[in-house]
Formats: sequence, structure tokens, C-alpha cells
Amino acid sequence: MADVIRLPALGPRGAYESGTQIAVHDVSGNRVAELGLVPTAFVARALSSLRKASPLPLDERLGAIAEAGELFATSTVAGLSPGEYEHAVCRVSGLPISVIRAATAATAHRALHLRRAVDAARPKDAVPSWRDPLTRFGRAVWARKGEVFAVHASGLHPGGHSLWLEALALGYRVAVRPNPREPFTAHRLVAALRMAGLGADHVVWLPTEHEAGSALLHGADLAYGGDDVIRRFSPSSKILAQEPGRSKILVTADHDWREHLDTIVDSVSHHGGAGCVNATAVFVEGDAGPLASALAERLTALPSARPEDDTAVLPVQATRSARALEKFLQVKAGNAKPWLGAQQVVDDLGDGSAVLRPAVHEVDRPDAPQLDVELPFPCVWVAPWSRRGGRAALRDTLTLTVLTGDDELFDDLVGEPTIANLHRGDWPTYWTDIGLPHEDHLVSFLMRCKTVIRS
Repeated sequence: MADVIRLPALGPRGAYESGTQIAVHDVSGNRVAELGLVPTAFVARALSSLRKASPLPLDERLGAIAEAGELFATSTVAGLSPGEYEHAVCRVSGLPISVIRAATAATAHRALHLRRAVDAARPKDAVPSWRDPLTRFGRAVWARKGEVFAVHASGLHPGGHSLWLEALALGYRVAVRPNPREPFTAHRLVAALRMAGLGADHVVWLPTEHEAGSALLHGADLAYGGDDVIRRFSPSSKILAQEPGRSKILVTADHDWREHLDTIVDSVSHHGGAGCVNATAVFVEGDAGPLASALAERLTALPSARPEDDTAVLPVQATRSARALEKFLQVKAGNAKPWLGAQQVVDDLGDGSAVLRPAVHEVDRPDAPQLDVELPFPCVWVAPWSRRGGRAALRDTLTLTVLTGDDELFDDLVGEPTIANLHRGDWPTYWTDIGLPHEDHLVSFLMRCKTVIRS
């Protein structure tokens, strides 16, 4: 791998070497790549090209995306072998190399099974095309809400990029604005899609600064992401903004938390604890102290290592960023009881980077303000919970794992509109599968049903 990787924009006419470059640094502060930024005029021309392009036939689209997933995982793409790509992502994101390898395999798997993923979101009685014979009698036809979809990537976990493949599968042309802290995954995926036969006027990769990023948002029919540009223009009917996860676990009195400790620890620490689906709060009906103590004991045993080390399980950041998170946590913890406090979070590796070690705090009530704090490492708040007013504490949750035998309670939680996903029993908060929604189906945002009848 070259000392500094050059990442040109991938426009509708191929690679574009911009005169404006920004450096991409790893967690130790070393420059590992140069990212070429495109101006607003380039964005406008790229979107115009996407809008003029016609989607490939469905089977051809799905075949190309499946092939791209295989290339992404197994072949040299844009000059990087899979191992070189994974090492680069590991070093700039600070996520353990095992997490990056798993995400590579998961992206190929999702690309192969896209038909099942998008069909799972289609209403049962809707047909995918007006050509279906049933439209002669009148049927709901599933149709795109637009033609051009803009992705504003925000997170550092590479697995998030597999989601926007659904838009391509549905016939959208897609423009991806990468996260400048981790641009490699989006660049590799777009390059692989082009290698597999999707035209340069079907998917583009456009690194931009904020002004051009705003132009990308305004020029697309629909947009998705969680970066500053998205947040500035949200809420809007054309924007699907990524929200904080605040995933949680509830253990009621009819369950002994000791029998489920593996699930709780796994939910907090899986994939470095950096994801929106990692548990950041654990509620227990009764005394929260013993569970907080046991959780701290298990998490403190996790090793510190550089992210490229095969033994790594915790995230790494630049030491300055890690210290800033440490100070933030100290302030936010307030009067919470520290079982693993902020003072031990930063484990300096001596090369300009530091491991972010787990933090465990106990709060004294289920509505404590600390329970809203979500940080990009295993940081968990343990709280007591009671049936009286208990539903309020569990609102605004991406995934809630409930360990209970109470059907009435579970009914109540299924009906709570601010809880996106529910797991009952020993299912960790991060568990998912092909065809299951994340924050509802992305496809629900991209598609609509319209009545079609023909003679």
C-alpha cells in the first residue's frame, strides 16, 4: 500500500482529481490519505447526470450489486486489496480490525440478498410493477418517490454503507458524500459497483465541504444521513435523519439478571461499543447496585490493544479526542456512582492514540439525565426501574431488549411509538437479520404505493 492513498472523486465521467485536497489522518495523527473535494458546480453537474440516467432492469441491477459486494470483500478495488482496505479503515476509525473484517463480510452478504431485503418492506398486496397482470383489475403498485438519492455518511462503522444499496436496488441513482474521517468504505463500494457494471451515471462519490454538501442535499429528491448538513435542514419530508440510538435493556423482577449477564455485557461491548445498537442504559427492577458491580467486573477484564491487533476489542482515538471525551463524561456523570469512572477511560498507547476503556455508572432513578448520554465506546448507565411510570424511562430507544415474563408489559412496549425495535429474551440489542428494519425500513422512506388500473 502506498504511503499516502489518493482518493479522487468518482463523478459521472470517472475519477476526478480535485485541486482542493484534505488530509485523512489515523488515530496516531499520521497522514494516510488525501481526499479530493469537489465544488458546488461539480455537484450540480453530477446530479444532472444521475437524473438523466435510466435505471437498469431489476434483475440486472440486483446482479451487478451482488457482484459488487463480492468484489468489495475479495478483490483489489481502487488499488487496495481487502486487507489493505481493512487496515486503513481500522487505523482511521480506531475500531478493532475484527469489527472491520466482520463489516466487510456483512456488506457482501447484504449485497447478495438485497432482493429479500427490499421485498420484506413491500406491502403484502402491492405489486412491484404496473406490468403485473393483476393491475388489469386495479392494484397498488410500489413506486419510487423520486429518482436521485443523496447519502450523507456520518458514522465511522463501515457497515452502515450497506444500507444505501437498497436505494440502488430500487432503481434510484445515488450520490454519496463520505465522512472525511473514514472515506475508504464509500469509495471502495462505489468503485466496486462500477467494476460490476453499474454506470458512472448511476452512483457517484462526492467528497465536499459544507456549501457543496448543501447543494447535494437540495439537488437530490431524497436524502439520508446524520452529518451536520443533514441536521441543519432537518426536519423535512425529503430528509431522513439518523438519530441517536440510546439502546437499552430492561430486566424485570421475575428474571434473575445473573442468568443474562452474558447478553448484557455483549450488548454493551460488542464491536467496541461504538454503535447506535449498543446498549447505553440498563434498567433493573429492584436494586441496581449488584448488576452495576458485576457489569463493571466483566468489562474491566477487556484488553487494551492497538486497533490493528487481532486481540483488540475496544475502540481507539487520538489521545486529544480521548481526553476530551474523558472530560465530557466527568461533567455529565455528575452525582452518578462510578463503578468504572471517567478517570480510567483513557488508556494512552504512547503513539498519539489511546484506547477508550469501558465506563459503568449507577444512577438513583429511572429518569436521571445521564441516561440520555451516548458515547462512542462501552459507556453504560445502570438504573433502578419500577412499574409505576416505567414506560416513560424506556422511550426514545432504537432497540430495547426486555428480559421479562410479563406479556402485558411487553404489549405495552410494542405499542410505544418511540421504541423502534424490541427483543424479548436473550437477544442482544445489536442483533438483526436481512429484511428486518433498523429505524423502520429505509425502503419505507424511498417508496410509496399508488393505485394502477389498466384495460
